Amino acid sequence: MLNFLGTNLPIIQAPMAGVQDSRLVAAVSNAGGLGSLPCAMLSAAALRAELETLKASTDRPFNLNFFAHTPPEPDHSAEQAWRTALAPYYREFGLDEGVIANGPGRQPFNAEMADIVEEFRPAVVSFHFGLPAPELLQRVKAAGATVLSSATTVEEALWLDGNGADGIIAQGLEAGGHRGIFLTKDMSTQMGTFALLPQVVAAVSVPVIAAGGIADARGVKAALALGAAAAQVGTAFMLCPEATTRAVHREALKSEAARHTAITNLFSGGPARGIMNRVMRELGPVSDVAPAFPLATNAIAPLRTAAEANGSGDFSPLWCGQNASGCLEVPAAELVRRLAGDF
Repeated sequence: MLNFLGTNLPIIQAPMAGVQDSRLVAAVSNAGGLGSLPCAMLSAAALRAELETLKASTDRPFNLNFFAHTPPEPDHSAEQAWRTALAPYYREFGLDEGVIANGPGRQPFNAEMADIVEEFRPAVVSFHFGLPAPELLQRVKAAGATVLSSATTVEEALWLDGNGADGIIAQGLEAGGHRGIFLTKDMSTQMGTFALLPQVVAAVSVPVIAAGGIADARGVKAALALGAAAAQVGTAFMLCPEATTRAVHREALKSEAARHTAITNLFSGGPARGIMNRVMRELGPVSDVAPAFPLATNAIAPLRTAAEANGSGDFSPLWCGQNASGCLEVPAAELVRRLAGDF
């Protein structure tokens, strides 16, 4: 099964925007796993620069991860309601609404990014929130990339299998960061990794990768025993020296606070798992007032900046899965070896 990824070990480092760059990707890939670069928040110029660095750092396969969401139409009334909800915090920090940026923040895969894929020809390209338009997907495949995408339900896995995915990432509810949910907004459909995984394996014709709550070699072994071709691990890598995880986030991951995570929509508008903090307790963690993904980001970002300047993560998206026990302050290559165990 590993042949479809081209790696020596059944370990994929989950793409994690905001806490990594190409350094972590290269370290994981050079250790025999599949490093992943999050691309949805990168401009074309920034992505090209990262890829130039990456190409100089490894000759092993790596994964480029993009979002495939449909951007929502701007909603002025929703934005105003969101700003009103955040207004007390703006007053607390002495902030003016004039500091709020415009723009979507996260871009779906488009023709410009397809150009870069064709130029650099990565071994693997993965998507979150479904798949891009057929003509864009065909360009990725024609460039020689193996295409992966996340499924949070059996129905999503079947859709991906029928629409061109070469492999499916079964993302359990335990996973940190954004849910890959795309066929429904009903969170009651979401399952844990080891409930979802065997059902997806039985339902689809392509290799399946397990993601969510996997933090050590025992978890990897369990996933493989249930039919996974590989395990995708994210949270465990966030304390590695190659990660760019911020100081307040690192401290939270090392503290007892990491035992309490929740799904929240406050930081982007989409459901994502992070460590409970002040704003999640006071406004949510899920709020009907937060604008649709990814439009909630802009208004809350200045609060994050202000709080982090004072050493506080009260307004930060402290992404973390339900199992932070594997977070180790060790080089990524060593963590890959530990995860692989005696494979």
